[in-house]
Amino acid sequence: MAQVSLKNVCKIFAGNVKAVDNVNMGIENKEFMVLVGPSGCGKSTTLRMIAGLEEISSGDIYIGNKKVNDVPAKDRDIAMVFQNYALYPHMTVFENMSFGLRLRKIPKAEIAQRVNEAADILGIKKLLHRRPKELSGGERQRVAVGRAIVRKPMVFLFDEPLSNLDAKMRVQMRTEIHKLHIRLQTTIIYVTHDQIEAMTMGDRIAVMKDGILHQIADPISVYDHPKNKFVAGFIGSPPMNFMKGRIVKQDGRLYFDEGKIKVKLVDDMRKALNAYVERDIIFGIRSEDIYDKLFVSEAPPENIVRVNCEVYEPMGSEVYLYLNTGKHTFIARVGAHDRPKINQEMDLVFDMSKVHFFDQDSEETIV
Repeated sequence: MAQVSLKNVCKIFAGNVKAVDNVNMGIENKEFMVLVGPSGCGKSTTLRMIAGLEEISSGDIYIGNKKVNDVPAKDRDIAMVFQNYALYPHMTVFENMSFGLRLRKIPKAEIAQRVNEAADILGIKKLLHRRPKELSGGERQRVAVGRAIVRKPMVFLFDEPLSNLDAKMRVQMRTEIHKLHIRLQTTIIYVTHDQIEAMTMGDRIAVMKDGILHQIADPISVYDHPKNKFVAGFIGSPPMNFMKGRIVKQDGRLYFDEGKIKVKLVDDMRKALNAYVERDIIFGIRSEDIYDKLFVSEAPPENIVRVNCEVYEPMGSEVYLYLNTGKHTFIARVGAHDRPKINQEMDLVFDMSKVHFFDQDSEETIV
């Protein structure tokens, strides 16, 4: 079994710089876990500690049922795929893929079988006699993945493997790695700063910032129920819109008042927000939960807001509208047919059943 567990894991660099702060995480056997967060959040350091390439400052790491704190990287039964491929330029593809097996004195016949099987899975059999300089970026990445596959490790570790590829190739390789996981049925821990990669690839995603693990859950749960404002703003494209305002009570009902706009809260949110009446609060709404009133047959008047459309970006199947309330700017994601006039006012409808509220001081989610 290839479970991986991190218990109170910390990494402190020189100068008392805390790169990873008390991370607790359990990765199940055959799970595809994605560590995601902005640059410098500690995700790659966490991966390197699992691999044994970085010494932990405190805490424990288990692979299977074995504590590996003091186990050398070569004895942890893991295989790592790096961002820069780390291929030997003077070796052929076959030699690169078989290098680790040759070091372990695996018989030549078995090496050839393993390399050919991996090359067949990745569609690179015709490249086995080429050298890295003769390959495209996508082909080099496949070779790096193949070198990991031939080892048949308990755990695969991927450290931002697609960041050097162009946009089209990233999408293709994302699909290939996902299919590879389904085929191999092994445990994968994957690091990326790209939240689209995280959402589309992971069985679960772990969102990190400043060395702290903020939330770990399946992608849809993280998207629909973010634990705090950071997670809400980081996961999703375009990111969630935020506005600062106050909760006010009028005629026995609660409203969010931004200063320029005021919208009524749904009844389900009243209990949680009663304590915030006449207090500052952060309002969040995703771009797809904002509609052009022209295309809404029935819209409650208390959910309609008037804004100025500053820019629109046609994306093919949809349009991004960049809007201004006079105090805040935000983005709406609407249908491709929607073409409002620039620098003119328009009416929008907020889906108030899908909004989020965050405490202004702690930035933790309220509802």
